[in-house]
Amino acid sequence: MRLVHFPLHPDTPMEGRTLEALFAGRDYDIDASYRRMKALMDAEGLPYEKRTHTYNSRLAQEIGAWAENEHPDKADAVHDGFYRAYFVDRRNIAEAETIADVVAAAGLSADDARKVLADRSYKDAVDADWAKSAQYGVTGVPTYVCKGYGVVGAQPYETLEKFLEQVGIARKAE
Repeated sequence: MRLVHFPLHPDTPMEGRTLEALFAGRDYDIDASYRRMKALMDAEGLPYEKRTHTYNSRLAQEIGAWAENEHPDKADAVHDGFYRAYFVDRRNIAEAETIADVVAAAGLSADDARKVLADRSYKDAVDADWAKSAQYGVTGVPTYVCKGYGVVGAQPYETLEKFLEQVGIARKAE
């Protein structure tokens, strides 16, 4: 499996935007969406809190790409840390200090991450991921793609299991 970064709301300013502003003028029930996601997350045993803001994830994605390429043994911890920072602690993952905290908690050098951010060392890698997402027609996260088929959004285990069966992935023997 390979994570491909996706620009869900790339026009979000670095300081973030309220969910009300993000969904203004659309027929979108923020509270109902939260309740649906909360129930799905609870069913899977994942922490998930009610947010009031959305934040630009571009720099976090660049750090994720850095971790995947330079520290693959710590990449999952970095991605999990960004999930927790954003969806549980409701922190702005566009801020350098939030990014540094996530990286340090994953056991990597915050100073190295700051240098990656300053140099934008992984900008091109994330640009390539964004282009691949557009090529695949990705419209939401998460999206799972395999052998020309895809599943969009947070899905129950059974849906993902059916998807894997559809693309011919055999169940591992227990």
